Amino acid sequence: MSQDSLSALVNPSVFNELIAGSVGGAAQVLVGQPLDTIKTRAQIAPKGMFKGPMDVLVQTIRKEGVFGLYKGMASPLMGIAAVNSLLFAAYNVSKRAISPFPDLTLPQIALAGSMAGAVNSVLASPVELFKIRMQGQYGAATDRRLSRVFRDTWSAHGFKRGVMRGFWATVAREIPAYGAFYTGFEFAKRNFQERFGKELPVWALLSSGSFGGVSYWLACYPLDVVKSRVQLSDKPLRGIFYVRDELVAIAREGGMRALFKGLSPSLLRSIPAAAATFAGFELTREFLREQTGI
Repeated sequence: MSQDSLSALVNPSVFNELIAGSVGGAAQVLVGQPLDTIKTRAQIAPKGMFKGPMDVLVQTIRKEGVFGLYKGMASPLMGIAAVNSLLFAAYNVSKRAISPFPDLTLPQIALAGSMAGAVNSVLASPVELFKIRMQGQYGAATDRRLSRVFRDTWSAHGFKRGVMRGFWATVAREIPAYGAFYTGFEFAKRNFQERFGKELPVWALLSSGSFGGVSYWLACYPLDVVKSRVQLSDKPLRGIFYVRDELVAIAREGGMRALFKGLSPSLLRSIPAAAATFAGFELTREFLREQTGI
């Protein structure tokens, strides 16, 4: 790799992307957590516990109060800054590795997004594991705090089989998900730019982010169901083939429909959450460029 290529991969703009990614990540968690809890519980709850996403909402508020919808938020809130910083930085580094030119084609955008998603799995997997294990508690007296969940997971299974449980399921999800996420965002953004010019109004930026979020879930949802179930469970996993095994088990248990449990709240969540993420990222990045020059 040439000196110019190395300079392109590591430059001050990466610091801009790290900071902006942190702001975008925090916005995503705060806006999207209630619908994420509904989605996750629809995926992992024992059979017959809920009639559907709306019943998850009603029962959660009735038994645990409104704050029950924010259960598990501490893990992503503590980790999402790092997760999104890594994601946005990996995406922009991937774009520079794919092409020295700033304007990539949509297939190149998809490749860069997939590469970033694979890298992002390293942090996303443990953050989501602890979120899911918190959301899998339903207000009983035996519910544990996050610190206790972490200690129990570590002491029982260690790092590889405990904290990093579900890593390959996360990789399998993130590769198509972020390929679709960034492609959807860029597709919508470029179409808006053709009409409104390079400097988009905020609503167009939010709409582009929402389109990217919907694209994310449509590209990967059955794999997200697999990941949630695997990370909640403690049963032994068979190598990296457990993703396939779990897909088959879910389909046998509840039919193909079971692979899409919780999709509706996911799609609803993706609109405000992705919009908040991209708005936070893009506006923070522009602010930093104007005020600090990075």
